[in-house]
Amino acid sequence: MKTVLIVDDDMPIGNMVEEVLQKEGYGTLRAYSGSEAVLLLEHTIPDLILLDLMLPGLSGEEVLTKTRGIPVIVMSAKADVADKVALLYGGAADYVTKPFDTAELVARVAVALRDKHLPSSILSFQDIRLHTDTYEVYVGEQAVKLTRTEYAILKLLLQNPKQVIPKSRMLDRISEDTPDCTESSLKIHVSNLRKKLRGEDGKDYIESVWGIGFRLRSE
Repeated sequence: MKTVLIVDDDMPIGNMVEEVLQKEGYGTLRAYSGSEAVLLLEHTIPDLILLDLMLPGLSGEEVLTKTRGIPVIVMSAKADVADKVALLYGGAADYVTKPFDTAELVARVAVALRDKHLPSSILSFQDIRLHTDTYEVYVGEQAVKLTRTEYAILKLLLQNPKQVIPKSRMLDRISEDTPDCTESSLKIHVSNLRKKLRGEDGKDYIESVWGIGFRLRSE
Protein backbone atom coordinates (compact mmCIF):
# COMPACT_ATOMS: atom_id res chain seq x y z
CA MET A 1 0.00 0.00 0.00
CA LYS A 2 1.35 3.41 -0.99
CA THR A 3 1.36 6.03 1.78
CA VAL A 4 0.63 9.72 1.27
CA LEU A 5 1.55 12.37 3.83
CA ILE A 6 -0.96 15.24 3.90
CA VAL A 7 0.56 18.44 5.28
CA ASP A 8 -2.20 21.01 5.76
CA ASP A 9 -3.42 22.94 8.80
CA ASP A 10 -6.88 23.36 7.26
CA MET A 11 -8.74 20.56 9.02
CA PRO A 12 -11.75 20.28 6.67
CA ILE A 13 -9.59 20.17 3.53
CA GLY A 14 -7.18 17.69 5.10
CA ASN A 15 -10.04 15.46 6.22
CA MET A 16 -11.60 15.56 2.76
CA VAL A 17 -8.32 14.70 1.02
CA GLU A 18 -7.63 11.91 3.49
CA GLU A 19 -11.09 10.38 2.95
CA VAL A 20 -10.74 10.52 -0.84
CA LEU A 21 -7.27 8.93 -0.81
CA GLN A 22 -8.28 6.18 1.60
CA LYS A 23 -11.22 5.29 -0.66
CA GLU A 24 -8.69 4.93 -3.49
CA GLY A 25 -6.69 2.45 -1.42
CA TYR A 26 -3.87 4.69 -0.18
CA GLY A 27 -2.55 4.83 3.35
CA THR A 28 -2.41 8.32 4.81
CA LEU A 29 -0.40 10.28 7.36
CA ARG A 30 -1.21 13.78 8.65
CA ALA A 31 0.86 16.76 9.71
CA TYR A 32 -0.70 20.11 10.68
CA SER A 33 2.39 22.33 10.60
CA GLY A 34 5.65 22.55 8.73
CA SER A 35 7.63 21.72 11.85
CA GLU A 36 5.51 18.64 12.52
CA ALA A 37 6.00 17.48 8.92
CA VAL A 38 9.80 17.77 9.13
CA LEU A 39 9.85 15.91 12.46
CA LEU A 40 7.72 13.13 10.99
CA LEU A 41 10.01 12.85 7.94
CA GLU A 42 12.97 12.17 10.22
CA HIS A 43 11.40 8.82 11.12
CA THR A 44 9.06 7.98 8.23
CA ILE A 45 9.40 7.93 4.44
CA PRO A 46 6.00 8.25 2.74
CA ASP A 47 5.67 7.53 -0.96
CA LEU A 48 4.25 10.99 -1.67
CA ILE A 49 3.64 14.29 0.10
CA LEU A 50 0.69 16.64 -0.44
CA LEU A 51 1.97 19.98 0.82
CA ASP A 52 0.17 23.21 1.61
CA LEU A 53 2.32 26.35 1.56
CA MET A 54 0.69 28.50 4.25
CA LEU A 55 1.57 26.53 7.37
CA PRO A 56 2.27 27.38 11.00
CA GLY A 57 5.89 26.86 11.99
CA LEU A 58 8.00 26.17 8.94
CA SER A 59 6.48 27.25 5.63
CA GLY A 60 5.68 24.83 2.84
CA GLU A 61 8.63 26.18 0.86
CA GLU A 62 10.94 25.33 3.78
CA VAL A 63 9.46 21.85 4.14
CA LEU A 64 10.01 21.26 0.41
CA THR A 65 13.78 21.57 0.89
CA LYS A 66 13.72 18.77 3.47
CA THR A 67 11.71 16.12 1.63
CA ARG A 68 14.74 13.91 0.79
CA GLY A 69 13.75 13.02 -2.77
CA ILE A 70 10.14 12.14 -1.95
CA PRO A 71 7.77 13.43 -4.67
CA VAL A 72 5.76 16.45 -3.51
CA ILE A 73 2.50 17.83 -4.89
CA VAL A 74 1.98 21.39 -3.69
CA MET A 75 -1.61 22.31 -2.83
CA SER A 76 -2.05 26.09 -2.60
CA ALA A 77 -4.46 28.94 -3.24
CA LYS A 78 -1.56 30.82 -4.87
CA ALA A 79 -2.41 30.80 -8.57
CA ASP A 80 0.37 33.04 -9.85
CA VAL A 81 2.37 31.39 -12.63
CA ALA A 82 5.65 32.68 -11.19
CA ASP A 83 4.91 30.97 -7.86
CA LYS A 84 4.18 27.68 -9.60
CA VAL A 85 7.31 27.85 -11.73
CA ALA A 86 9.52 28.65 -8.73
CA LEU A 87 8.16 25.70 -6.75
CA LEU A 88 8.50 23.28 -9.65
CA TYR A 89 12.09 24.35 -10.16
CA GLY A 90 12.53 24.12 -6.39
CA GLY A 91 11.74 20.42 -6.35
CA ALA A 92 7.96 20.01 -6.41
CA ALA A 93 6.69 17.22 -8.68
CA ASP A 94 3.37 18.98 -9.34
CA TYR A 95 1.17 21.89 -8.29
CA VAL A 96 -2.58 21.91 -7.64
CA THR A 97 -4.41 25.20 -7.12
CA LYS A 98 -7.04 25.37 -4.37
CA PRO A 99 -9.93 24.84 -4.67
CA PHE A 100 -9.34 21.67 -6.69
CA ASP A 101 -11.45 18.84 -8.05
CA THR A 102 -10.81 15.63 -6.09
CA ALA A 103 -10.80 13.54 -9.26
CA GLU A 104 -7.99 15.68 -10.63
CA LEU A 105 -6.06 15.39 -7.36
CA VAL A 106 -6.38 11.59 -7.38
CA ALA A 107 -5.12 11.49 -10.97
CA ARG A 108 -2.14 13.69 -10.15
CA VAL A 109 -1.30 11.51 -7.13
CA ALA A 110 -1.39 8.38 -9.31
CA VAL A 111 0.89 9.97 -11.91
CA ALA A 112 3.37 11.23 -9.31
CA LEU A 113 3.57 7.80 -7.68
CA ARG A 114 4.01 6.14 -11.07
CA ASP A 115 6.86 8.49 -11.97
CA LYS A 116 8.49 7.97 -8.56
CA HIS A 117 9.08 4.32 -9.31
CA LEU A 118 10.61 4.77 -12.76
CA PRO A 119 13.92 2.85 -12.86
CA SER A 120 15.68 6.00 -14.05
CA SER A 121 15.07 7.78 -10.75
CA ILE A 122 15.25 5.06 -8.10
CA LEU A 123 17.33 1.88 -7.93
CA SER A 124 16.48 -0.63 -5.23
CA PHE A 125 17.59 -3.98 -3.86
CA GLN A 126 16.01 -5.53 -0.79
CA ASP A 127 16.06 -2.67 1.81
CA ILE A 128 18.41 -0.42 -0.20
CA ARG A 129 17.08 2.53 -2.21
CA LEU A 130 19.30 4.82 -4.27
CA HIS A 131 17.84 8.03 -5.72
CA THR A 132 19.69 8.89 -8.92
CA ASP A 133 18.08 12.32 -9.11
CA THR A 134 18.97 13.45 -5.58
CA TYR A 135 22.00 11.21 -4.88
CA GLU A 136 20.40 10.00 -1.66
CA VAL A 137 20.73 6.45 -0.33
CA TYR A 138 18.55 4.72 2.26
CA VAL A 139 18.70 1.37 4.00
CA GLY A 140 15.16 0.88 5.19
CA GLU A 141 14.22 4.30 6.56
CA GLN A 142 17.78 5.21 7.54
CA ALA A 143 19.65 7.68 5.33
CA VAL A 144 23.23 6.62 4.54
CA LYS A 145 25.95 9.13 3.70
CA LEU A 146 28.28 7.84 0.98
CA THR A 147 31.36 9.26 -0.66
CA ARG A 148 31.26 9.93 -4.39
CA THR A 149 33.16 6.69 -5.08
CA GLU A 150 31.00 4.59 -2.76
CA TYR A 151 27.89 5.98 -4.42
CA ALA A 152 29.23 5.11 -7.88
CA ILE A 153 30.05 1.54 -6.81
CA LEU A 154 26.63 1.00 -5.24
CA LYS A 155 24.87 2.48 -8.28
CA LEU A 156 26.68 0.04 -10.60
CA LEU A 157 25.84 -2.93 -8.39
CA LEU A 158 22.17 -1.92 -8.20
CA GLN A 159 22.04 -1.56 -11.98
CA ASN A 160 23.26 -5.17 -12.25
CA PRO A 161 21.70 -6.90 -9.24
CA LYS A 162 22.16 -10.49 -10.46
CA GLN A 163 25.64 -10.18 -11.91
CA VAL A 164 29.17 -10.43 -10.62
CA ILE A 165 30.92 -7.19 -11.60
CA PRO A 166 34.59 -7.84 -12.46
CA LYS A 167 37.01 -5.41 -10.84
CA SER A 168 38.25 -4.16 -14.21
CA ARG A 169 34.73 -3.42 -15.42
CA MET A 170 33.84 -1.74 -12.14
CA LEU A 171 36.86 0.55 -12.37
CA ASP A 172 36.04 1.41 -15.95
CA ARG A 173 32.36 2.13 -15.31
CA ILE A 174 32.68 4.14 -12.11
CA SER A 175 35.38 6.32 -13.67
CA GLU A 176 32.46 8.10 -15.38
CA ASP A 177 31.28 9.31 -11.94
CA THR A 178 34.47 9.47 -9.90
CA PRO A 179 38.14 9.75 -10.82
CA ASP A 180 39.69 8.87 -7.46
CA CYS A 181 39.34 5.09 -7.46
CA THR A 182 42.28 2.88 -8.48
CA GLU A 183 42.77 -0.87 -8.56
CA SER A 184 44.66 -0.73 -5.26
CA SER A 185 42.00 1.37 -3.49
CA LEU A 186 38.88 -0.37 -4.89
CA LYS A 187 38.82 -3.03 -2.17
CA ILE A 188 38.99 -0.35 0.53
CA HIS A 189 36.12 1.62 -1.02
CA VAL A 190 33.97 -1.53 -1.24
CA SER A 191 34.81 -2.46 2.36
CA ASN A 192 33.77 1.00 3.60
CA LEU A 193 30.57 0.82 1.56
CA ARG A 194 29.69 -2.57 3.06
CA LYS A 195 30.14 -1.19 6.58
CA LYS A 196 27.90 1.81 5.89
CA LEU A 197 25.12 -0.35 4.41
CA ARG A 198 25.26 -2.88 7.23
CA GLY A 199 22.34 -2.35 9.57
CA GLU A 200 21.97 -3.06 13.26
CA ASP A 201 21.16 -6.67 12.36
CA GLY A 202 24.59 -7.02 10.74
CA LYS A 203 23.15 -7.84 7.33
CA ASP A 204 25.77 -7.65 4.58
CA TYR A 205 24.49 -6.65 1.13
CA ILE A 206 27.72 -7.02 -0.86
CA GLU A 207 29.92 -10.06 -1.29
CA SER A 208 33.33 -10.56 -2.84
CA VAL A 209 33.73 -13.22 -5.51
CA TRP A 210 37.31 -14.39 -5.15
CA GLY A 211 39.50 -13.59 -8.12
CA ILE A 212 36.69 -11.88 -10.06
CA GLY A 213 34.93 -8.95 -8.40
CA PHE A 214 31.81 -8.09 -6.42
CA ARG A 215 28.06 -8.63 -6.46
CA LEU A 216 24.96 -8.00 -4.38
CA ARG A 217 24.29 -10.78 -1.92
CA SER A 218 20.98 -12.57 -2.56
CA GLU A 219 18.83 -13.55 0.40
